[in-house]
Amino acid sequence: MQGCIQLESRSGVARVTISHQPKFNAMSRTMWRELRSVFQNIQRSAELRCVVIAGENGNFCAGGDISEYADFRFQEASLRDFHENEVWGGLQAMLDCDLPIVAQIEGNCMGAGIEIASCCDIRLASESARFGAPIARLGFPMAPREAALVAREAGLLTVRQMLLEAAIFSASAMQGAGFLSRVLAPAQLAAEVEATALRITALAPQAARLNKQTLRALAAPAALLDRAQHANEARAAKVDKTYAYADSAEHREGIQAFLEKRKPAF
Repeated sequence: MQGCIQLESRSGVARVTISHQPKFNAMSRTMWRELRSVFQNIQRSAELRCVVIAGENGNFCAGGDISEYADFRFQEASLRDFHENEVWGGLQAMLDCDLPIVAQIEGNCMGAGIEIASCCDIRLASESARFGAPIARLGFPMAPREAALVAREAGLLTVRQMLLEAAIFSASAMQGAGFLSRVLAPAQLAAEVEATALRITALAPQAARLNKQTLRALAAPAALLDRAQHANEARAAKVDKTYAYADSAEHREGIQAFLEKRKPAF
C-alpha cells in the first residue's frame, strides 16, 4: 500500500488526513502528488473557509517512505525530479493556499512531516509530539528549498541541530522556538483544533484570503527566492550540483542500512 491523502469537508472546513499505516503516515511519492492535487482543489473551492491537516492514528507524519528510495534516489535526474517537482509541488500547493491552514500534530513529526507542518499557519500539538529531521542517518541532506522553508518557520538554530546532529525536539521545545502556537494534553488536542477551525470559519472569508496573500508576500524569504533563481540559472548552465550526491557511497549505505535494519557504516 502506498498510502493516501484523504479529504473530507464539512461546514466550511476541509479536513486533510495523511494516511499510511503501519508506516506512521510516511509520505510516498504517490502521496506527494495527491497532496498537491488536494490543495489545488481546496484553493479553487468557493465554499471552504479553513483547512485542518492531521495524521491518522496518533502520528502526524514520520518522514518519507524509505522503502521506495532505492528505486529512484541513486540517479541524479530522478532524485532532482522527486524533490523539485513531487515534494516541492506538494509543499508549494500548500504555501499557495489562500485558506488558513491549521496543523493538528501528534506523535511523530519528522522530515517530510515537519516540512508539511511548516506550510501551515497555526500549529497545535500534543505534549507527546516529537519533531526532527534525522536524515543524516540515511546519508543525505535536506533539499535546499525544503531546508529554507523549515528554517524560516522553526529557526536556523533548531534546523542546524536537526540536520547536523539529528536532534529530536519535544513539543515544548518547538513551542519555545516559535514553531508551535499551542501545546495541549493529548485528550484536549482534537477539541482545541476544532474550536480553532470554528473561530476561523466565523470570520470574514474574503479577509482571510487577502490576509493570507499579504502574509505570504511578507514571509517570502529572499534567500529562498535567490536560491531558487540561482538553481534555475545553474541548471540552464548545466553546473548545478545540488543532487550530485545521488550515486554516492554514503547515500547508498544510509538507505541500505535502514532497509536492512542495521547501523550504517559511514
